[in-house]
Amino acid sequence: MANLDLNGELAFRLGRAAVVVLTEHGERRPHIVVGRDTRGNGEFLEAALVAGICSAGGDAVTVGVCTTPGIAFLTTDLGAQAGAVISASHNPAEYNGIKFFGSSGYKLPDEVEQEIESVVDRDAGPRPTGPAVGRVSNAPDAEARYLAHLVSVADGRLDGMRVVVDCANGAAFDASPRLLRSLGAEVLPLNDSPDGWNINAGCGATHPDVVARAVVEAGADAGVAHDGDADRALFADHLGNVVDGDQVLAACAVDLKERGELPGDLLVVTVMANLGLRLAMAEAGVQLAETRVGDRYVLEEMRRSGAALGGEQSGHVIFLRHATTGDGLLTSVQFLTLASRKGVSLADLGAAMKKFPQVLLNVTVRDRDGLAEERSVWQAIREAEAALGDQGRVLVRASGTEPLIRVMVEAATEEQAAVQAEALARTVRTALG
Repeated sequence: MANLDLNGELAFRLGRAAVVVLTEHGERRPHIVVGRDTRGNGEFLEAALVAGICSAGGDAVTVGVCTTPGIAFLTTDLGAQAGAVISASHNPAEYNGIKFFGSSGYKLPDEVEQEIESVVDRDAGPRPTGPAVGRVSNAPDAEARYLAHLVSVADGRLDGMRVVVDCANGAAFDASPRLLRSLGAEVLPLNDSPDGWNINAGCGATHPDVVARAVVEAGADAGVAHDGDADRALFADHLGNVVDGDQVLAACAVDLKERGELPGDLLVVTVMANLGLRLAMAEAGVQLAETRVGDRYVLEEMRRSGAALGGEQSGHVIFLRHATTGDGLLTSVQFLTLASRKGVSLADLGAAMKKFPQVLLNVTVRDRDGLAEERSVWQAIREAEAALGDQGRVLVRASGTEPLIRVMVEAATEEQAAVQAEALARTVRTALG
């Protein structure tokens, strides 16, 4: 929580440590791009982080409110040695965090982050004086640079399309409506008045029903919902149906394959990808590579395998030809222009796959590591899989951070999924609870 777990002192030391480590890696007087989302607590954290950077002899380039993928892009576009974004993404306003990117626009490698943490713990590093002290500059054209890039990679225009954009009172409150207008869309912005504390509050990608209702009420063609730092996008069609990340991936993968722009006919997804996506991709001749839950693992596999497209049901979608991270604004451009180019609705694009009902249950246990050896649970899983056949899927996994076993079942109907999920949860609770 900001000012408790992440306070000004820690932000200052993180700024210093980042410069120390970058210097040790051969970057003399590193330039670091710094941006934040719209949280009120981000203002003092930004000041502290910038002070730390300059205290250790680095130069800070401040861009103010900016999306997380915007900072990744600007780090490379401005020729900086690193970028830092102050954001807690989709979380409530009282939380915050600091994330670093390297000069390539990718998240810093784990080993470099560990070096930074070590320097923070030791509070080490130089304290230069005179001209060796770092300086602060700003980049007033930062948003324009970022939006120009997004326009340059658009596959068409949006003339005649009426779009509701739920900005989540976050970092995209100005950029997303401006971007879509520049491509010809009529934009109806929603939750675009941040006050420092209303970010993600009952709106945005964590509440896609809000934009779905607004689309129907406005008679719009489409809706887009971002989260606080705009690294994700979910959609709504003109009928008020939510179009999730799996559906976006399905439609975009098929289109890229048809155009010969899907290397290896490969799409990277997580273990949570809907069965409907899996079946649709098999029918389309698209191969799936599967990772753990988390966009970082999707990105790692994409870079390893040379895939161009990957993402998650939550709306984190990575178009690796155009970005180094999930980018909600880029996703909105790619998905909406796909509909425009093909002359179809978002409902038509969403129908690229049939969504199977999915039931998720969390079971509190004494020891989540005991799952691997618990035979009764694995027998129950096999029985559930046999009962569902090729019209269902079961995933039981331990949480990586909490004493929980997560049970997920997909089936042809909500009732079938619920029955199997509840039975598995009872078995897990009996065996491990």
